[in-house]
Amino acid sequence: MSGQTESEASVKPNLVLRITPIDVNATLELRQSVLWPSLSIADVRLAEDDNGLHFGAFVPQREKPIAVISLFDEPLPGHYLVICGNDSHSQRKSARFRKFACDLMHQNQGVGTQLLQHAAEAARSTLGASTIWCDARTSSSAWYKKRGMIEFGDTFFKGDVKYIRMKMSLDTDTCKTSACNAI
Repeated sequence: MSGQTESEASVKPNLVLRITPIDVNATLELRQSVLWPSLSIADVRLAEDDNGLHFGAFVPQREKPIAVISLFDEPLPGHYLVICGNDSHSQRKSARFRKFACDLMHQNQGVGTQLLQHAAEAARSTLGASTIWCDARTSSSAWYKKRGMIEFGDTFFKGDVKYIRMKMSLDTDTCKTSACNAI
């Protein structure tokens, strides 16, 4: 897939992280074990997965990813679209990330932050998005807020798990007002 890049970053002393594009099938085991352990692996595959960009974070001692994220060219829900200045609807393209999971043994080490930053850059450079968004579990919303995302819309449930939508502008240099930076 063109535009997809691999990056390396040090996240915790002595932990070298490699982020690279991966096949959707390489995301499924971690998605299932972290996000939906009561479901089968087949149940965590999305209908739109074949149209997404998928990234994995790897450490040298493991062949399987320790964190995964999937990125889709998907607009914000219609009534939340905000136009800033001279922007038109087409200039405010959005990307949605889904199925973001980090192995429990590697959480709180900066892995998820690096993977989210990589996905945001891919959304901007590969998909041409100026906004990134997700359906976040409310139990994780503080983590996303620390990384610059804001809540929008009402909470809702998927099964018995409570969610809130969150978004972040990817072009803060272009749209400087706080209302615009909030998208």
